[in-house]
Amino acid sequence: MPPIRYLHLDVFAAAHGGGNHLGVVTDATGWSDAQMQRFARWTDLVETTFLLPPSTPDASYRVRIFTPHKEIPFAGHPSIGSAHAVLECGLATPRDGVLWQECGAGVLPIRIEGAGDTRQLLLQSPQATVEKTGTDAHPLLAAALSGIGLGALPPAYVAGGRHWWLAECADEASLRAWQPDHAAIGALARATDSLGLCAFARAAHPDYQLADYQLVVRAFPAGVGIVEDPASGAANGLIAAYIAHAEPHGPLAAGYTVSQGREIGHDASLRVRIIDGTVWIGGRTNTVIDGALHWNGLA
Repeated sequence: MPPIRYLHLDVFAAAHGGGNHLGVVTDATGWSDAQMQRFARWTDLVETTFLLPPSTPDASYRVRIFTPHKEIPFAGHPSIGSAHAVLECGLATPRDGVLWQECGAGVLPIRIEGAGDTRQLLLQSPQATVEKTGTDAHPLLAAALSGIGLGALPPAYVAGGRHWWLAECADEASLRAWQPDHAAIGALARATDSLGLCAFARAAHPDYQLADYQLVVRAFPAGVGIVEDPASGAANGLIAAYIAHAEPHGPLAAGYTVSQGREIGHDASLRVRIIDGTVWIGGRTNTVIDGALHWNGLA
């Protein structure tokens, strides 16, 4: 197999090294499912993506997203990172400032704002549905939330591309210091066919509209074998939809900035915009490695 351009990216980073890793194979034409899975298993990244020509004229490009264990239809940071790679490699031309990404969840728009080092990409999140709320929404929920005080909004089971349990915590300090029961979160995830638990708290700044961030998020996707995720685009999309649904006239209903990952040595910054009920999630992406992939692709 001839060399293929390969990018290793830092997605949603406030500064270099603060975001979520992503590997992007920029031309996977001719790769089989088994070859993609084998390479994703070898990279051992949370996700690796593979770019392909679109199968529909409505799309700018097609992306397939693999964890080390399986293909998934949609995820936030792989979508933003893949769009960044498409722009960096000149693989598609935006239409009216928008790229249209074809993936397992359909054809989704990604807005391009700014250019160069300050460029931000924002993904339209799939429509979210709040399916259950309350601490009694599932028998295993209480154990997954042990050791943390809850905030104003009740815990919720939310669907939108994927399922997550969401929980608002009482304050920023307690969320950052929380030592969750990962086994209990894993049991909840398996029992409900969800990714796991995503906890959030409002920023402690006395005037949080003037702070660098307004929400703190910690994501525990035990359902796919990850202890804690440093930057979670899809999960943050569900949180934003839940907040907009529960507090349509609240201070966060139009959007905000998220801080995530500091508890595990990262420093991610995610931008949320809510326009006419539609949630957009995005931020900056840094190219860390740009090289040639030599891979024989044997399954």
